[in-house]
Amino acid sequence: MLVKRLLVTIVLLPIGMAIIVYGRLPFMLVIAMIASVAGWEYVNLLRKAGLRPAGILVMAGTAFFVLLRGYNGFDSTPWLLSLFLLISMTWHLVDYERGRDQAGSDFNVTVGGTLYLGWIGAYLVSLRDLPEGKWWILVVFPAVWLADSGAYFIGTRFGKHKLSPRLSPKKSWEGYFAGVVWGTLGGALFAALWRIGAGPQSAILPWRGALIGFVLSILTPLGDLGESMFKRQVGMKDSSNIIPGMGGVFDRIDSWLWAGVIGYYLIVWFF
Repeated sequence: MLVKRLLVTIVLLPIGMAIIVYGRLPFMLVIAMIASVAGWEYVNLLRKAGLRPAGILVMAGTAFFVLLRGYNGFDSTPWLLSLFLLISMTWHLVDYERGRDQAGSDFNVTVGGTLYLGWIGAYLVSLRDLPEGKWWILVVFPAVWLADSGAYFIGTRFGKHKLSPRLSPKKSWEGYFAGVVWGTLGGALFAALWRIGAGPQSAILPWRGALIGFVLSILTPLGDLGESMFKRQVGMKDSSNIIPGMGGVFDRIDSWLWAGVIGYYLIVWFF
């Protein structure tokens, strides 16, 4: 399992770095595709719980939220959100008329999943579109990855006190606090490293990277636990097996979703 993960990481990491650094449009398209695939996994998970979200609307909606965020920022949000809600309600009204008694619950699941994966996921594009966005995103992502890695390795070795026994029994408070330390140090390290490329006038400063890493390390585990909630509810280990050794796309972006939106507002409000 670990070997498969390493091989997949070795293959995907250079591609991901190139897309982040050199391509705004490719980055937007890749995030839209990733969000849409995660939407498909989300739909399949909830269907195992007896719910029936509208798969087409979830997948298309997540993609459109991301693409239009990249096209004109937040300008399209009012009409897109309004249109999506009306279409979703119509879809599930028809489903109820055809005999689906739980159509009201299905509507909530359709809307909730699309907003979570699409609206929140689109902040990854918003983060990339900030001034020096390619550098900021290369602080945010590694900080989260290091926090996750630190939590895993330290928690596996020294974890004694369970962080969330029902949602994720293998996670420990020892691993969590180790992740906060690793993420904070990683944020500072990568900010210092990217500042070399960004130039001396850059807003990318080590103390800002450390603050971003600190805040993200504290909060992004909730994204992981949130996705675990869906999987625990339906008795699944992974959202799918689409990535060898790593499970599904939703499994991989659960922390990204939180990192994108939190990182975006930290930078916009404070830096």
